[in-house]
Amino acid sequence: MVNRGNRATKAGFGEGLLEAGLRNTQVVCLGADITTSVGCNLFAEAFPNRFISLGIAEQNCMGVAAGLALEGKIPVFSTYGVFAALRTTDQVRVSVCYNNVHVVIGGAHAGVSVGPDGATHQALEDIAMMRVLPNMTVLSPCDATQARLAAIAAIEQCKGPVYIRFGREAMPDFSTADMGFEIGKSQLLRPGNDLAIIATGHMVWEAMQAAGILASGGIDARVINMHTIKPVDKDSILNAARETGAIVTAEEHQVTGGLGSAVAEVVVQHHPVPMAFVGMPDRFGESGDPRQLMEKFGMTAEAIAEAGRKLLARRFAL
Repeated sequence: MVNRGNRATKAGFGEGLLEAGLRNTQVVCLGADITTSVGCNLFAEAFPNRFISLGIAEQNCMGVAAGLALEGKIPVFSTYGVFAALRTTDQVRVSVCYNNVHVVIGGAHAGVSVGPDGATHQALEDIAMMRVLPNMTVLSPCDATQARLAAIAAIEQCKGPVYIRFGREAMPDFSTADMGFEIGKSQLLRPGNDLAIIATGHMVWEAMQAAGILASGGIDARVINMHTIKPVDKDSILNAARETGAIVTAEEHQVTGGLGSAVAEVVVQHHPVPMAFVGMPDRFGESGDPRQLMEKFGMTAEAIAEAGRKLLARRFAL
């Protein structure tokens, strides 16, 4: 995979929202006073009569979105992930998920790569919160190109609630539109039979780099882009378990409750194999340079490669 240049995943989300809005006049967008920060400015500028700014009132926004969905609109509401997934939990659970209405929720500023905004604005628990809710689909695209496809798929392919997680900082944009985007179907980016690295979001690029590091040491690592956390691709996970015998998960999220937990739930029920989990180690983030934070908290290619080496050592010692 080749990095065509760094772009923010929020930009891809905004482009997908605009594209879907051009095709369907029922798509509307709700803002919470941070329109440009979450990529919704393109839609707001193109369709001012279909954009509603409700101010810093996220719980109210979610209730309004549910009401609009019940009336046949396709509302897209986006704000920082810590607010979209955590501050609005009651409204998402009761008004959106219980009614199983088609509301698309954009959770921006995900992970520690938000950087200087610090712990209060770094969404590290949002996957866990959203995937536990009945009827909710959870998407975590790997780059800006895939974020555009994910936004379109969430609007045009789904019928119930969808949560899309994306970041703020410019990150490698390496996927291509012709790779497509099928909800619930992961993407095999690199074949390999010694171990499998299953990653999501910004960590997919790191996983690809980790596979290169491991290859230099004679370890053939498979890399899977698990862009859909729920419904998770069970077939891909089980194939990885059977064919490699060892799985490392990598996510810019708490190691508890996110991608790693979703993968482990499948593995332990159907084909147990040794696993390692790369992610936030049960703590809050802090303010700092995005890359330095990724390095401090062990969310880099080198950290993934080291986790893979240790996992294989443990596997063969069993």
